[in-house]
Amino acid sequence: MVLLFISLHLIVNFDLSSCPQVSWCRETAFTYAISAAGVVNTVSRACREGELNSCGCSRAARPKDLQRDWLWGGCGDNLNYGYRFSKEFVDAREREKSYPKGSYDSARLQMNLHNNEAGRRAVSNLADVSCKCHGVSGSCSLKTCWLQLADFRKVGDALKEKYDSAAAMKLNSRGKLVPMHSNFNPPTGNDLVHIDQSPDYCLKNQSTGSLGTVGRLCNKTSEGMDGCELMCCGRGYDQYKAQIVERCNCKFHWCCYVKCKRCTKIVDQFVCK
Repeated sequence: MVLLFISLHLIVNFDLSSCPQVSWCRETAFTYAISAAGVVNTVSRACREGELNSCGCSRAARPKDLQRDWLWGGCGDNLNYGYRFSKEFVDAREREKSYPKGSYDSARLQMNLHNNEAGRRAVSNLADVSCKCHGVSGSCSLKTCWLQLADFRKVGDALKEKYDSAAAMKLNSRGKLVPMHSNFNPPTGNDLVHIDQSPDYCLKNQSTGSLGTVGRLCNKTSEGMDGCELMCCGRGYDQYKAQIVERCNCKFHWCCYVKCKRCTKIVDQFVCK
């Protein structure tokens, strides 16, 4: 329950428009989507776990493709309630505002509502049937099945893919968001959209709030985001020796504490130019 209230507190106080340095780019799109998805996930599971008086286990209809002799029941995640709650709660901040048709603020509002919905759909699309076996000696002659949300890490990964292909949008003469490039297909409700280009995060830029990557520690052997090739944006990196102190030769003493020595060693470190 504590985690639920923390999550909702963060969402209700989350307003990027109050920061003049923020552009409405693909990073903003991802932030809105993952926040709306988080509310769906948190509330849906809180219903199942009996932490809310206003809802309980899922009442989702039995899937048509579920085997006839399997029982549909159990206590599933209440996706329908979580979805509705997120739509009313998260979207309220946007829907209570009104902007002139065709204005930049109007475009931003449409963008935020679209990405909120994309986040909710990501949770819904990844929800699946989970089953438990019954029967003598685990024979699994009978199963009870229910609706279960996917691990939230999978939702984040799915939205990350949408972030990578987020559609650039603009307002048309009717004040509606349309693709920036007319030869591109319109985004679906599952896709993320943005109206500004992302700033260059490689270089420091006070107007966008980018700290740049000059002087950042990087991993020479990594091919991921922490690797020197990506982190340093092709500028190269410097190598130097650093002395670090760490705990070593730790021993458990009865009862009940661990005592360690402090060891000093020299390591290679790499920083972006």
